[in-house]
Amino acid sequence: MKKMLKKKSKGFTLVELLIVIIIIGILAGMMMLSTGGATAKAEATKIVSDMRNMKAAAIMVYADSNAWPTHINSLDNYLDQKPGSLYKIESEFIMYNATSTDQKIKDSLKTMATTGGLPLYKCETTSADAKYDATGSLYMPIK
Repeated sequence: MKKMLKKKSKGFTLVELLIVIIIIGILAGMMMLSTGGATAKAEATKIVSDMRNMKAAAIMVYADSNAWPTHINSLDNYLDQKPGSLYKIESEFIMYNATSTDQKIKDSLKTMATTGGLPLYKCETTSADAKYDATGSLYMPIK
């Protein structure tokens, strides 16, 4: 009888294992929900970083040719990667077409523009009241 009791107490029951698996699943689900905002902020940071790199490339184009670039393809020799199709140069601004971008990413860009002090605008102006407002395209001045 003592041998049987010792034998039973060595392992976990199926119910105990299932409960542990369910708890781990719930915790993993909660982690996935909480990382959604971080993903949007990371993508917004990538967009701003790409725009800064393009601005630096535009300054190098100006230093080499004494003329500001008028097309995004003129930056190719100064960048490691070609800019995506969502980026353009419009007059003195680098424009990111954010119309099809997720709203959470736009909200993160707005936060960066208003509280982060970044030069991000909703149109081709550097007026303080034209800071990016999470609608439409995003503009960063080249000069």
